Parts: sequence; C-alpha cells; structure tokens
Amino acid sequence: MNLVFDVGNTETVLGLFDNGKLQEHWRIASYPERTVDELGLLVRSLIRESGFDSQLVTGSTVGSVVPQITPVILEMCERHLGVHPFLVTAASPLPIRLDVDEPFGVGADRIVNTLAAARLYRRDTIAVDLGTATTFDCITADGVFHGGVIAPGVRTGADNLIRRTAKLPRVDLELPEAVIGRRTETAVRSGIFFGVVDAIDGMVRRIKAEWKRPEALVVATGGFAALVAPHCTTVDRVEPFLTLIGLDMAHQHLAAAARQRSTPTPAPARPAPRRR
Repeated sequence: MNLVFDVGNTETVLGLFDNGKLQEHWRIASYPERTVDELGLLVRSLIRESGFDSQLVTGSTVGSVVPQITPVILEMCERHLGVHPFLVTAASPLPIRLDVDEPFGVGADRIVNTLAAARLYRRDTIAVDLGTATTFDCITADGVFHGGVIAPGVRTGADNLIRRTAKLPRVDLELPEAVIGRRTETAVRSGIFFGVVDAIDGMVRRIKAEWKRPEALVVATGGFAALVAPHCTTVDRVEPFLTLIGLDMAHQHLAAAARQRSTPTPAPARPAPRRR
C-alpha cells in the first residue's frame, strides 16, 4: 500500500492507496512544532484504528507547500514506516509540463492536480482547489499546466472579515436558508457562502474567456468542494480527492523512474576473436 501526504498551510491530508484505489483518508493539523516521533505515533495510530496494518505500507509520496513540515514527514516515513518517501517538486520526472514563467515556484499540489486531471479526464480542465487558498489551475488535455489564479480561501476570507469587525459574530460555513439575512448572523453566513460561490463562477468565466477554452471541464476539489461546488453554476464535477489521486499517480511514476536508475546497464557484448 502507498501512503501519500498532501501538506497544506492549515491541514495535512493523508491518503492510503492500494493498487490505485483510495482505501482511507485522514485530516490532521499542519503543525510545524510536531516532532518526528509525535507524528509517527499519530500516523501509525490513524492507520491502526482504521483497521489497517502500517507494516503493509510499502511506499510513500509527499507533496508539501509548508517547508518547515516537509523534513519531519520525510524522516517520519523512514523511521516509523520503514519506507523511503518520494518528494514531489517541479523537478520531479513526471509526464507533465509547467508552461509558466517560474516553474520552480509552482506548488506540489498544483503539480499533482495537473497530473491527475490530465490522466483522469483527458481534456482541457480548470481545477478549482478550495483549501486555505482557492486556486484555479489551467490544465490541457495532454498535461500542460498553463498557470491560473490564487485567491483567498473560503475560511481565510471569513476569518479576516470577523477579525476586522468588532461586532460581527463568527459563524459556521454552511448553506444559508436564504440570501437575504434577517439577523446579523444569517446575513454574515449568506455573505460568506454566496460570496464564495459567485467568486468561483465569476473567476471561471473570466478564465475561460481569456484562455479561449469555453468547453473546458471545471472540476472542484479540496476540503470545501463538496459543500460549495454544488451551488456553483460553472462547476461540472466534484472530485474531493484529486490531489491525493495525483500524489498516488506521481508515486507510480517516481518509483518506476527509481527502479530504472537502479537497474545496471548491461555491458556491450565483446566481439568474438577472429581466427587467423
């Protein structure tokens, strides 16, 4: 089995795959102060309590946008799972191309989203990832990342509104009963929820017009996708685990490349001596 880590600024999502199928997933806080041993105990406990044996984990792949956490996860995989993890970066030998001005600045999540979208859908795709930030990725059918948009995330915008206004209450992100709120709490909930929905629809329309891909498939992923995307008129499909799927696909490619590098090249056959 393969254990993948999608390390985000707020949460880290773990996915356990068996032969390309997601068996289980977990969300933990992206906590930079957590030690290798603390993380190892937590990960092994999650696997065990879900009915799996951590000794069956034979591979691991990490995609991280939090540099402080990355080495802790890599060392944890070595010490507590007994596997050598792969780290996804812009330099990883994957069958995609980053057609942007600064390819080494592209986050690992957007790299594996490109891989997964190209492999799963085989058509031009706009991947909308609703996490700490909301990202819009322009991905061609043959796996070329053409850039996109990075906007404030759903929770980020809500927290900023509450923090900067003295009398507005903190509310849960959920579907309001109506657009027009008749109390402060319902007005805030409506503004946050439908503000996100309309921002996604507006941005997708702008991207399609500028990219000149009106028929591009729009796929929503990330922690808030299942809640928000069904209310967006521009979203065609919801795949909450697109990033995890991309990490598992990346593992297959990186493992194959590693095996190829470790296979010794046979020496050329020496010609038979000629008789005199």
